[in-house]
Amino acid sequence: MSVSATYTVTGMTCGHCVSSVKEELGEVSGVTGVDVVLETGSVTVTSDRELDRAEVVAAVSEAGYQVA
Repeated sequence: MSVSATYTVTGMTCGHCVSSVKEELGEVSGVTGVDVVLETGSVTVTSDRELDRAEVVAAVSEAGYQVA
């Protein structure tokens, strides 16, 4: 089973920002893919289980950004 959820992340301004967010979200248990659109701040997380929003918020926060 594959589950996708889309979030808006604020504060990203460059490719390094995108890489940081992808890296931190990729370390969350169950995450199988992360797609980031820098221009809009849209982050789609694909996982093999439904993720708790708090897990996503914590990972994004660890990268130095915020979920709107």
